[in-house]
Amino acid sequence: MLNTHAIFMGAPLETPDIETEVTDGTATDMPSKVILFNDNVHTFEDVIGQLQKAISCSRDKGEALAWEVHTRGRACVYTGEMNECLRVSGILEEIALHTQIEM
Repeated sequence: MLNTHAIFMGAPLETPDIETEVTDGTATDMPSKVILFNDNVHTFEDVIGQLQKAISCSRDKGEALAWEVHTRGRACVYTGEMNECLRVSGILEEIALHTQIEM
């Protein structure tokens, strides 16, 4: 029979190295999306200009996105990492555009 007392009295057990990452909770493996919603307050020029600022797109791309928002009521204007989505959403909301981030 195995003497368990001898096992516990032997050399100390080794503790495995465990790495713990502390984050702000915004990082994920899945890309996130910034959704921009239509409103009756902002002009096309307002939206196009803010899209150019937020996602560094061409005027043509900004116009296409603004038109999609206008006709469909919403559009995905950016897809990427959560931190970048938060940045894009923040820029769009500088002029009180309504956005949502989806995962």
